[in-house]
Amino acid sequence: MFAFPVAHASRFSSRCSLTHAPIRNLLVKSKTSLCAAQESWLCLRFGDPTDPLLNPSASRAAHIGQGMRATPSHRQQFHSTNAKMKTSQSSPAGLNRAVVAFGSNLGDRVANVEAALSKMREQNLRVIKLSALYETKPMYYDDQDPFLNGVCLVETSLEPLPLLDVLQSIEDELGRKRIINKGPRTIDLDIVLYNQDHIKHPRLHVPHISMLEREFVLRPLAEILPNQHLPPDFCPNGSNRTISQFLQSLAEKDTTISPVTVLHQNMPLIRVQDATRKTHVMAILNLTPDSFSDGGVHTGLETIKASVANFIAAGATIIDIGGQSTRPRADFLGPEEEMARILPVVRAIREMAEAEKVAISIDTFHSDVARETILAGADIINDVSAGLLDDRMLSTVAELGKTVVLMHMRGDPHTMTQLTDYPDGVVHGVARELVARLQAALEAGIPPWRIILDPGLGFAKNQEQNLELLRSLRRLRESTDASSPLQTYSWLMGPSRKGFVGNVTEVAEASRRSYGTAAAVTASIEGGADIVRIHDVGEMVQVTKMADAIYRRP
Repeated sequence: MFAFPVAHASRFSSRCSLTHAPIRNLLVKSKTSLCAAQESWLCLRFGDPTDPLLNPSASRAAHIGQGMRATPSHRQQFHSTNAKMKTSQSSPAGLNRAVVAFGSNLGDRVANVEAALSKMREQNLRVIKLSALYETKPMYYDDQDPFLNGVCLVETSLEPLPLLDVLQSIEDELGRKRIINKGPRTIDLDIVLYNQDHIKHPRLHVPHISMLEREFVLRPLAEILPNQHLPPDFCPNGSNRTISQFLQSLAEKDTTISPVTVLHQNMPLIRVQDATRKTHVMAILNLTPDSFSDGGVHTGLETIKASVANFIAAGATIIDIGGQSTRPRADFLGPEEEMARILPVVRAIREMAEAEKVAISIDTFHSDVARETILAGADIINDVSAGLLDDRMLSTVAELGKTVVLMHMRGDPHTMTQLTDYPDGVVHGVARELVARLQAALEAGIPPWRIILDPGLGFAKNQEQNLELLRSLRRLRESTDASSPLQTYSWLMGPSRKGFVGNVTEVAEASRRSYGTAAAVTASIEGGADIVRIHDVGEMVQVTKMADAIYRRP
């Protein structure tokens, strides 16, 4: 236990002197005993030096959450600031670590959360870990809409009360009105943890006084700091349980809580762990003359618009536009030629009234194509390389605040068929390599709720490996990594007309593989896929409806 004379704490007291009680009213308890009640001392509690909250260099400090989309009035400033931020593995000495919980249930909840995180960074609060975004039912005051909740781990030079002032000023700026206690709000920002301190003050209690009864705090907190211990004098009966253990010990758990994924601002969020969720159908719109099954089919803008209208009428909720073939040994196009094919179509679809509640996805691995199509109205970038073929891709998606599909692939279309060796099995290998790309996306600033994972059927896998992934999707989804639990993310599967389907069914012509595709789509849904990417929209919408009726139930 270390104790500092009040004179040494003058930086804290001087910052608060105009608005806060004297510093001696801030009681901070020791890890092993309460400090003597002496007015001349400020006592600080120090815990395990390997604790990520106490020692910034003890954990891998990924600079996460930089690129979240703010509301339109803040977007340009946020993007330009965000583009300059870099990942750091450690933090300068003297900084504090705090966990801030956030929630919103009024207006555009995702935009509110992302705007709050953007403003936190503008105030030099460095977000180094970010949880998934969880949709939760209201607690205490039931007559209000569901919340989106999450937590972030931040580094700051601010002491607790000045940090509280910053967070409350952000709440005010984003329209927080304190009318009903625990009632609806545009944004709520709470300090849940601060270093390893136990703080009691008229304005602030840390750890948060109600956190141990709030699953909407414990669940995201257990995601990013599962082994974190709380101050013993805060815990019931001096318990030394971890955050994960406190979560598991809740007497009643809310079975409706689920991580979410954003597709398009006018579409419902994907509730990743909702057993009754419906599967999204992503319709493939290839604008290429050389795709493996439908090259040259969609030509002429009016014909393309008619096809898209038919897709939507049949039940597609996402249109995936491709301007470059990624079939094995396909030749690469430059971004200019790819954009020339895609941009007019994106603009045309965005003007279609029937596409107002449909997400536009762009199948590209070029960051320049991603940028221009997003600016034209695209919502999702579907990158078969997960950012490996263009090192600016992930930062571009982060900067522009959109959703990305990270697909597993090795090599490129010219080399991938030779890269099918998975010494530990294809499921383990794909999980490990996807986690690496997931970490790259998080470090680039893409928040968890804007990431979709795809195991890459047909890409660097042989026939048996593709079948194994279909059999074992649930096991793949439930794979865990210390920093990236895969089960909190949405998953996309793309078996449509693939070569392995033709081999099994002995159908050589790709366009006639709908029956085999239907079986693979059903297996994908049974395994927990949230999105299936398909060619035969009308037929596969029927398949997804039937598979959902069988497998998606409470």
